[in-house]
Amino acid sequence: MTLNPQGETVATGVPENLAADMTMAEQHEWHRGFLKRHPVSRRNFLIGSAAAAAAVGVGNASWSRIAYAQDAPLAVGGRHLSFGADPSSQLRFSAQLSRNPGTTGIFLDHGPTPALGATTSAEVRNLISQVPQTGGGILGAEQYYVHVPVDGLTPKTPHFYRWRTVDGYVSDVRSATTALPAGRFAPFRFTMMGDQGVDETPVKPPGLQPGDYDNLYYENDNDPSVKHAANIVKQIAASRPDFHILAGDIAYADPQGDGNPGQFAPSGVKATKGFDAYNPYVWDGYLAAIESSASVTPWLFATGNHDMEALYDADGYGGHAARLDQPDNGPKQCPSVYSVVYGNVAVLSLDANDVSYEIKANTGYSGGAQTSWVDSTLARFRKDPNIDFIVCFFHHCAYSTTEKHASDGGVRDKWTPLFDRYEVDVVLQAHNHVFERSDPIRAGKPTGAASDQAVVYPKKDGTVYYTVGGGGRPRYKFQSAEKDTYRGNVVADNSVPNSYVWTPEGEKQAEAVGWSRVRFRNYSFIRIDVAPGIPGITPSAMTVSAIDEYGREFDKVTYKRDIGVGSLFGS
Repeated sequence: MTLNPQGETVATGVPENLAADMTMAEQHEWHRGFLKRHPVSRRNFLIGSAAAAAAVGVGNASWSRIAYAQDAPLAVGGRHLSFGADPSSQLRFSAQLSRNPGTTGIFLDHGPTPALGATTSAEVRNLISQVPQTGGGILGAEQYYVHVPVDGLTPKTPHFYRWRTVDGYVSDVRSATTALPAGRFAPFRFTMMGDQGVDETPVKPPGLQPGDYDNLYYENDNDPSVKHAANIVKQIAASRPDFHILAGDIAYADPQGDGNPGQFAPSGVKATKGFDAYNPYVWDGYLAAIESSASVTPWLFATGNHDMEALYDADGYGGHAARLDQPDNGPKQCPSVYSVVYGNVAVLSLDANDVSYEIKANTGYSGGAQTSWVDSTLARFRKDPNIDFIVCFFHHCAYSTTEKHASDGGVRDKWTPLFDRYEVDVVLQAHNHVFERSDPIRAGKPTGAASDQAVVYPKKDGTVYYTVGGGGRPRYKFQSAEKDTYRGNVVADNSVPNSYVWTPEGEKQAEAVGWSRVRFRNYSFIRIDVAPGIPGITPSAMTVSAIDEYGREFDKVTYKRDIGVGSLFGS
C-alpha cells in the first residue's frame, strides 16, 4: 500500500521511491539526516542567498522593485490577517519582509481611526528552507515574516493599521473589522474556495519558465493568458465578505499535481525540467496575490495534501506557523484545526490529512485527538442557544465524484456520523478541482432532492456537502458517464453510476451515486449570506450562492432553522 500516491504530496527532495512509503514524520527525519551529511555553512548560505536574490528580487515579481540585500531599505509586503480565537475582539496581522531585518525595528501602528494612535512591535519569524536538488546541491531560502496580535477590540468595529520600519518604510493605512459577537444581531457574509495556487512564475531559482510552479499549464480548452486564480480573488474582494475561507491546497509551492513532476536524482544527473521540487519562493508570490483581499478581510485556512511541507517539522506544518496566524483554540497537535463563532454561525476548520484513506502521509498523526475535539466542539455548539448554523470546512471530500479523487472513506468513517449526530448544516470541501453540490445527506444516503433555488431544513433534511476546488488550479474531469448539471444546463438524470470511494487499504471501491445534484467544471467560489431570524416569528436563513470567476451565479440554496421563543437574545 502506497502512503503517498505520486504527485499528491509536496516533493521536498526526498527520493521519490522512498517518499512514496514515508509518513511526514519519516520524511522530516530523512531531511535532518541529509543535512547532517551535507551541511550548509550558515555564512555561505546567507551570502549566496542574498547575492543571488539581489539580482532578481526576493523570489517573485511582486518584489522586483526591492533589492533583496542587507544594505537595501527594508520593505513589508504580502499583508494578510486573520481572527484570533475570539474573532469579535481579536485580530491577527501578518506580512512578509523583503530581507533579513537584522536589528531594524518593525512596527504595526494601529487604532480605531485612520489617525491610528497605538504602536506594537512585531514578532519576526525566520523561516529557513534547504531543499536537496537534482544536481546534488541545495536550494537555500531564508524568508522573514512579521506578526502582531491585537486584542481587546470592540465587536464589529473597523481597526486601522499600517506597517512601519525604523529605517523609513511606511505602508498605506488599511482597516479590518472584528466579528459580530455570538448571537443574532445582524446579517453578514463570508466566502469560500480551495485549491488556489499562483498565476505568476517565481523568479527564483533562475531559469524558470511559465508552467513551473504556477497555474499556467492548462488543458487545451483553456487560454493560459487568463489568470483564473486572480479572477477568483477579484470576485471575492468585490463580494466584500466579512471573512473568507480557504479549504486547503493553498500556494502549491511544489511542481506536483497535474503539472510537471517533482524530481530527485543523484549528483550529476541532469533534470528533464527546469526545476526540481519544493520551491519556498512560491509563497512570496502567493501572499502578494491575495493581498488585495487578505489585507482587509480575515482569511481562514485549512490544510490540504499539498500543504504538508516535510522540511520544517514532523507533521509538515512549520512553514504555515511561520507565515500565517490562525485561531489557536483547537487541539495542540493540529495547528490548522480551530473554531470561530461569527454571529449565529459556528465555523470549524478541520485537517483531513489526519483521517484520509487516499493520502496517508499524515493519517493518524493526532492520535485521535482531532476527532475527539470535533465531537466535543460540535456538541457544545449545537447546545448553544446563540448558534443556529454550524459549518465545517476541510480539504479531502467525504462526498464527491471526480475522476481524480472522488470521495475519501476516511473522512466519511470518522466525521460524517458526527455531522449527522450534531446536525451540521453545511460541509465545505475542496481537493477536487471542480464545483459539486450534494443533495441533503444523512447516514450516507440522500434524503431528497435539493434543486437550484431550493430551501433546505438541515435539522430534518440532513447535511449538504459542497466541493469548491475551482480556486485557480487546472480543472479536473468528472467520471466518464457524468455530465455537468447546473442552472441553465440541468440534465434529466443526475445519477452517477461509476464513482468510487477510497478504502482503508488505499484502494478505490466502486459506488453508484444518487446524491450529486450540481456539477460545474469551471473556476468558482461560494458566497454565504446569513440573515438572523426572530425567535418564534421567522427562521434564521443562510443562503449559499455558487459564483463563477466572472461573477455569474449558477446555483443557490437557502438553509433555514426555526428559533424557539425561549432562545437567548430572542426573548
